[in-house]
Amino acid sequence: MALVVTADMIIFFATLSFFAAIVNGGLGYGYSSISIPLAILVLASRIINPAYVLLELILNVAILCFVGRKKIKTTYKRAMPVIISLIPGITIGTLILGSVSPSNVKFIAYITLLPLIFLQIAGFRRSIKGEYKAGASLGVGTGLLYSLTTISGPPLALFWNNQGLPKDEFKAAIAQIRVAESSFTVVAYYFAGIFNSSTTVSIFAMIAPSALVGIPIGMFVVRKISVETFRRLAMNFDAIIVGYGLSQVLMLVFKATVFEAYAFWSIILALDLFLFFRYLKARNRLSQEREELVEKLEVPPRDGAG
Repeated sequence: MALVVTADMIIFFATLSFFAAIVNGGLGYGYSSISIPLAILVLASRIINPAYVLLELILNVAILCFVGRKKIKTTYKRAMPVIISLIPGITIGTLILGSVSPSNVKFIAYITLLPLIFLQIAGFRRSIKGEYKAGASLGVGTGLLYSLTTISGPPLALFWNNQGLPKDEFKAAIAQIRVAESSFTVVAYYFAGIFNSSTTVSIFAMIAPSALVGIPIGMFVVRKISVETFRRLAMNFDAIIVGYGLSQVLMLVFKATVFEAYAFWSIILALDLFLFFRYLKARNRLSQEREELVEKLEVPPRDGAG
């Protein structure tokens, strides 16, 4: 059955894609984690996933070519355990996507994403010593999550941030993994019969143009402000929309009342704002300490100096 496209739907998906692409352009990830939590409230994952996977394949190849290509040699060995172990996760996730109800897919997506997002907002850092083994486990879980939702940024970002990768190597590692996961998922979806040519083309046409505009804007914006501040803003917004999505699913799946659902969302909002203002306070304190240190290190001019 062909998808009925309305003007409201075009505006919604195009706008959502534009702002998600700005985040992706600035951070090297985040397109799906910003757009999908709202998109699956409108259409089922099985319907929208193929178009998003195809677009992400194009975006990630572009990011890898223009941003991360110089660091491929220094990161591919570290990324390879994750890439190889994506295959079983994507296979399992694709099978689940074809058999699980859309509401359950939504719940899996939201309940998995929310703690990962809050760990990033809280600035969680803990380096993992057994990186190759951890990477293999990460690959299976990420492949499963990606094939169900097309989202993989939060777990990948959390992992590589913990490993202390510099910005360029971070983007290169994530881009390599995301090119692999989107490529594997395209193949898996094809053999599972998830692709519907007319529907996929319709959704792709709604999201692709604005994404191609948003990516360079995000790359420009991140040069003007702190990358960490940009990342925190994006993740704080992500927590808001994922929390909202989860509140809707609680009413749909678990029959929560409107009051209970929005009370839960209010708690998410409160925690989100607390963590963001804590970050701003810590950043301002650090900036002040640096200014005081610079003042102490400055040598006063000698008397009579011209």
